[in-house]
Amino acid sequence: MHLKSAFKKNKQDISMQQAIRKIVVLGGGAAGWLTAGRIAAKHKIKTNPAIQVVLVESPNVPIIGVGEGTWPTMRNTLIQLGISETDFIRECDASFKQGAKFARWVDGSDSDFYYHPLVLPQGFGKVNLVPYWLRERLRERQQNTQQKHSFSQSVCFQEAVCEQGLAPKTIRTAEFNAVANYAYHLDAGKFAQLLQRHCTENLGVQHVLDDVVDIRNADNGDVAALVTAQNGDIHGDLFVDCSGFKSLLLGEHLGVPFKDCSDVLFIDSALAVQIPYDSEDSPIASHTISTAQEAGWIWDIGLKHRRGIGHVFSSRHTDEQAAYEALGRYIGRDLGEYSVRKIDIKSGHRAKFWQKNVVAVGLSAGFLEPLEASALVLVELSAQMIAEQLPGNRTVMDIVAKRFNETFLYRWDRIIDFLKLHYILSKRTDNKFWDDNRDPQTIPDSLQELMTLWRYHPPYDHDFTSNNEVFPAASYQYVLYGMGFESDLSHIQHGLMDAELANEQFMMNQKNIAQACAKLPSNRDLLNKIAQYGLQRI
Repeated sequence: MHLKSAFKKNKQDISMQQAIRKIVVLGGGAAGWLTAGRIAAKHKIKTNPAIQVVLVESPNVPIIGVGEGTWPTMRNTLIQLGISETDFIRECDASFKQGAKFARWVDGSDSDFYYHPLVLPQGFGKVNLVPYWLRERLRERQQNTQQKHSFSQSVCFQEAVCEQGLAPKTIRTAEFNAVANYAYHLDAGKFAQLLQRHCTENLGVQHVLDDVVDIRNADNGDVAALVTAQNGDIHGDLFVDCSGFKSLLLGEHLGVPFKDCSDVLFIDSALAVQIPYDSEDSPIASHTISTAQEAGWIWDIGLKHRRGIGHVFSSRHTDEQAAYEALGRYIGRDLGEYSVRKIDIKSGHRAKFWQKNVVAVGLSAGFLEPLEASALVLVELSAQMIAEQLPGNRTVMDIVAKRFNETFLYRWDRIIDFLKLHYILSKRTDNKFWDDNRDPQTIPDSLQELMTLWRYHPPYDHDFTSNNEVFPAASYQYVLYGMGFESDLSHIQHGLMDAELANEQFMMNQKNIAQACAKLPSNRDLLNKIAQYGLQRI
């Protein structure tokens, strides 16, 4: 081998074996700080000089700040970061979220609603209650009697708790513990500020406020450094792209293409506004409210001091003025008094999320409409996997990247399927938006296959065998049967062998409803007490 070629190869081999010592996160907001924080906490960088985490963000780029809904996973994330739940609730104007209420999604009538709660159906690990609930509903129809209970009310106590505006715990329940499973609603801007302060003061993350003006490459095509206006070159071994929709490193610099999903999910625009409560003691809904409109839907999220409300819609099926007017009618106020933000939504994700030594998290990886609050949970899952599987050196980074890409491509596909499910079950015909959503050409093959299966076999855990599932079988049950999906169980009507166990679970659920509604405080009452006294720390 030529001496020069041998030297170059040896130099590359050495560089591939170099340990991953410095992680540079580009961009702040919840995505940047959650990722930096998870890596810093996992590797104890404040006392471990072998690892550095540097977060670089522009002082001139505001965060998007519309992701105000989380999943229950956020409780564990806060625990891993070492953030007190009391401090989090106080500083982020947070409130409790126990699921989502979907109004007017089936036929558009005033009485049309169902819940996707956050607790599993009663006895879920022992028996699938769907066939027994369907059998009872069939009997009610045959006898021409009114249906007694919705699916979620029949199998869990959380719908009743939400309908009465109750909290998921009491002031005597320790931090992060629960009577009913819960997530949070939060002020995204204040959350980012809390994370920034905690990560820099307590976890050892270095914070650089500066504009990136160029990017330097290594010989192998990796990113070697970010060139900043005031701080010069910031070198790193691994770069996390949290630069938002711009996707500066993964999309623009490395050229990883964007996979457009607008042929499946039509929502491409949002109008967002913040509305104060009528009074200081107005009830705070302990669930997200999603109300279907002619060509989209309106979210309604109750924080401690205000509501975050927004109309997401398809510009192919309505125009901005009509959407604006629908938002005003929903709120019942003149929107001219408030600042309404227009947000463009490009549904889809990058073809890969980790390329060379760059991994994208948050909006730089992709975005979908906020129907099931998937944005922050994808950030959490990404940050967790990066922290837990941080490559030891460049040699193994491509293996970790391959695993990361496979995992998150699967998760994005499942989320797209689950969001689409809400639309294809609707019977609304007031706008072509709904007809187009039911067109088989717009429904992924994977979802069509599941719908065929569930026509005869109600979903249960055996339908979902991957360790990377995002939504459990119970979530599919709540949406399917909340929206009136019919499963033909005639082939097993005489083979329901667990009827006695199922009846016990139905009765136990009614008992749980009575107990929960008797002892739980209102959402606002609990939040007021947390503000005054705090929760017991774990």
